[in-house]
Amino acid sequence: MARLIISADGPERFTVWKEAFAKAAPDLTVCSWYAPETEVLPSDYVLVWQPEDEHYAALAQVKAILCTGAGVDHLLQHPDFPLHVPLVRMGGEQTAQLMADYVTWAAISLNRDARTWALQQQRHEWVYNSVARTTAETRIGIMGLGHLGGYVATHLARMGFQVAGWKRSRATLPDVQVYVGQEALPDFLSRTDILVNLLPSTPHTRDLVTLKFLENLPRGAGFINVGRGEHVVQQDLLQALNTGLLSGAVLDVVAPEPLPHESPLWDHPRITVTPHTASHASAYWQAKYIAQSITQLERGVTPALLCNPHTGY
Repeated sequence: MARLIISADGPERFTVWKEAFAKAAPDLTVCSWYAPETEVLPSDYVLVWQPEDEHYAALAQVKAILCTGAGVDHLLQHPDFPLHVPLVRMGGEQTAQLMADYVTWAAISLNRDARTWALQQQRHEWVYNSVARTTAETRIGIMGLGHLGGYVATHLARMGFQVAGWKRSRATLPDVQVYVGQEALPDFLSRTDILVNLLPSTPHTRDLVTLKFLENLPRGAGFINVGRGEHVVQQDLLQALNTGLLSGAVLDVVAPEPLPHESPLWDHPRITVTPHTASHASAYWQAKYIAQSITQLERGVTPALLCNPHTGY
């Protein structure tokens, strides 16, 4: 019988996790990393988010590590992370659906200039402003066509957007034009009215979104960041917004997180900030996905979101 030891979110959240697993996977044994009687064994699975430094020695001995986030760069960058231990990223049906819903909302908000409406409401102003561009007339480009990006791309295509994607290797998605490789990036950006970043965090993607990068977009394009905050050079983003190169941005990820109180991103009239919640599934759906991943590992089946430590995702 498999056993899952939970360290994610600290001891105060263990009860929530325990209740979620009781509903989603009642046959799975779960226990708290922080319980005095818990001894971590080589046959155990461990659920983590941001382990304490002193936890890594024990993590090096377990059967597999499962992360509550789709991004695991913070784990791989830790000098003591055990690269020989299988690491599974968060996924599941609700995670992908939530991300697709968020990007749809953000894209339509940018299309209709909803940020202006929100500011007018705060000022009690009734000003008629209209943006006459439909989803069918809007070209969306998605950087990153992995588990989440591929789902988002096909969802947006079904919604009627003109969708293209960009990734390192070849892929085929229904009703999505796929651009491949660095040489295709300028053409991809030049046909994009709203750019969605869903790239993983790697040495090649950090600080990718610079002013020079954004200048490849049509003037007045929108930007949605649901990848990583460190992908974006913030001063360049602000300059692009201030000069009209970008018409607006929706940021669910920033660097650092939480966003400091004094950050100019908070009050910029063309920026909407959300607190890294785009695809945060409920504890029940996370528990269901985690239990399914453990079942696959127990049967010798490779989970779809098993991390490759060499690529970082």
